[in-house]
Amino acid sequence: MLQGLSLTELAVELDRRRNTTADYLVPTQGLKMVTGPGRIGGDGEELAMTQLRLDMPDDVRFLNINYVAHTQIAERTGVPVKYYRRMLQTQPELLAQNVNTWLTEEPDVRMVRTLDGTARAFLSDKYHRIDNTEIAEAVLPMIGNMPEATVESCQLTDKRMYLKILNPRVQAEIVPGDVVQSGFLISNSEVGCGTVTVMPLVYRLICKNGMIANDTGLKKYHVGRVNEADENFEVYRSETLEAEDKAFVLKLQDTVRATADIIQFQRIVTVMKGAADAKMTTRDIPKTVQLASKSYGLSEGEGKGVLNHLIMGRDLSLYGLANAVTRQAQDIENYDRSTDLEMAGWDMLNMPRSEWTKINQA
Repeated sequence: MLQGLSLTELAVELDRRRNTTADYLVPTQGLKMVTGPGRIGGDGEELAMTQLRLDMPDDVRFLNINYVAHTQIAERTGVPVKYYRRMLQTQPELLAQNVNTWLTEEPDVRMVRTLDGTARAFLSDKYHRIDNTEIAEAVLPMIGNMPEATVESCQLTDKRMYLKILNPRVQAEIVPGDVVQSGFLISNSEVGCGTVTVMPLVYRLICKNGMIANDTGLKKYHVGRVNEADENFEVYRSETLEAEDKAFVLKLQDTVRATADIIQFQRIVTVMKGAADAKMTTRDIPKTVQLASKSYGLSEGEGKGVLNHLIMGRDLSLYGLANAVTRQAQDIENYDRSTDLEMAGWDMLNMPRSEWTKINQA
């Protein structure tokens, strides 16, 4: 499991962001992508830097644009993402022309979420804001009251906040000498990159792997009623939305308690023990790993890493294969992608036996 921020560092950053974020509801006729000097291309040529211009009744603001917001602008304007990125890198003026044309031709109202003067999300006006600070304030006091519970890893990325919590008091042995501990993941995206989630997590002590059971728990989508804004387009929270958020926080706390329940952990342990009995019979282990990696969304490079960890782990079973995936997650610097692989390991562990038989006969 990758180590990110300390809990103190997370709290400090959340507090800082509370005071440096702003959200705007802006008609697309009042939005414009503009370019200016500031980027050096791969051949040393100076390229234009793209920004988002917000024309407000009493002000004009220029925002830098991060990767997430660029992707969402591409989706909103219908420009293929691959072509959008190519224009961004080599022809930013052409990109601005494309974007501005479609923002004008197909007008609507968008929520622009900003942090430190950068547009970090370009969303629907119905996007229901559930911020990371709200989640942390709801669950961290609960975790502090759980005997021996620890935040093993936490991180803030451009896409999501992650809290990975362990409960060392609840553990089990899958095979002799292989002990796993109970835990859970709490995650949220403020920028439209997924739901609020609470999912069971299992931590394998001998290799410090985390595996996330992403087929159960809570998933809350950021969709609601149309938001409201003041005369300068800045979004404010209505009493109705505040009441909905309070109800959701109570549900979130109940789900955390349920996810930490020992019965949930025992269900996962049963699945793991069954996978440990599902032995590999293939004569072509690399081909089996290649097929499994492709089926569960791993890249060619990730698949090669999984094969290496499988051989080093010397556990030629479905359980060993899934653990090789979660071990590979530790070798990936990107925290979002690392967490994806921790979920992929669980998906692989749960593959239908008919699929396992097919892959196993590669």
